[in-house]
Amino acid sequence: MELTGLTTDTSTFPSNEAAQGSNELGKDAFMELLVSQMKHQDPLDPQSNDQFIAQLASFSSLEQMENMNDNLLTMALLQDNNALMSQLTTGSSLIGKEVQWSDPLTGSTGSGLVDKIKVQDGLSYLTVGTEEVPLQIVTQVAGAAAETEEN
Repeated sequence: MELTGLTTDTSTFPSNEAAQGSNELGKDAFMELLVSQMKHQDPLDPQSNDQFIAQLASFSSLEQMENMNDNLLTMALLQDNNALMSQLTTGSSLIGKEVQWSDPLTGSTGSGLVDKIKVQDGLSYLTVGTEEVPLQIVTQVAGAAAETEEN
C-alpha cells in the first residue's frame, strides 16, 4: 500500500541548536521540546495532564541531578584544597627540625635539617640541604637542631 500526498514540514519542529555539538539534551532543549509538544498537540485529542506532570517531574529530576553533580565537583575541589593545606601546615611545622626519611622505591635513606617546604604537582617537598624530600617518605622527626652554648 503506497501513501501519497504526505509530507513532513520540519519548520514546525523546535530547533535543536541548544543540543547541537553534543549528544546530551540539556535543560533548555528539554523545555523547548515540552513547549513545542504543547503547541503542536491535537486540539481534539489533547495530551492528558498526567503526561505533562510526569514530564515536568522528569525535568525537575534532571535539574536536581545537574545541581548535585555541580555540588559534588565543588566538594571534590575543596577536599583537594584542604589536603594541600594540611600538607603545607604539616610541612611548615617541620622547618628547623631534624627529619629522617626512607625512600621505599630506591631504598635510600637520609636525615637532615629542614630548610623550607614547597608544593609541586600537588605534593609537598621538604628541602633538606640540597635534597628535596617528599613529605610522605619522612619516617621520623626530631626536635630543633641542638645549638651549642658558649660560656
